[in-house]
Amino acid sequence: MATKIATFITMLLFWVMLSGMFDAFHFSLGVISCLLVTLFSHELLFYGDKKRSWVLGILGVVLYFPWLFWQIIVANLEVAYIVLHPRMLDMIDPCLVRFNTQLKRPIARVALAQSITLTPGTITVNIDEDQFTVYALTRSAAESLPGEMERRVGKALDSAS
Repeated sequence: MATKIATFITMLLFWVMLSGMFDAFHFSLGVISCLLVTLFSHELLFYGDKKRSWVLGILGVVLYFPWLFWQIIVANLEVAYIVLHPRMLDMIDPCLVRFNTQLKRPIARVALAQSITLTPGTITVNIDEDQFTVYALTRSAAESLPGEMERRVGKALDSAS
């Protein structure tokens, strides 16, 4: 029951932040939508093993977001530098990278895939069980995978890490 309440509150907070609609009609639709999402998928957000508290999971994610935002900013600057450089074609060295992840929970794997895709210069192409396939714009981006991002996602979301 606690996971359902936490899921509803999380969804409603995101809905309020993103919609900006506070009149009765829109807010009631938001509440109904959040209730439906909670009813059908509360176990996705707080994947249910009892080894780890959902409060620790939320805290881990809150601590992970600033680091992820910083990585996105740094990667944006790197891609902008490459695009604006006169020898851009010499700097680009696209490749596909395959690696196995140590993450066990589905939510942790999805968070890693989304974090990789959110970071400019890399796109998660496929996930097959433990194996990720990622497109990287440069060799340096490819060499950094999975690296620190996987470790931080594991610390935030994966009780097995």
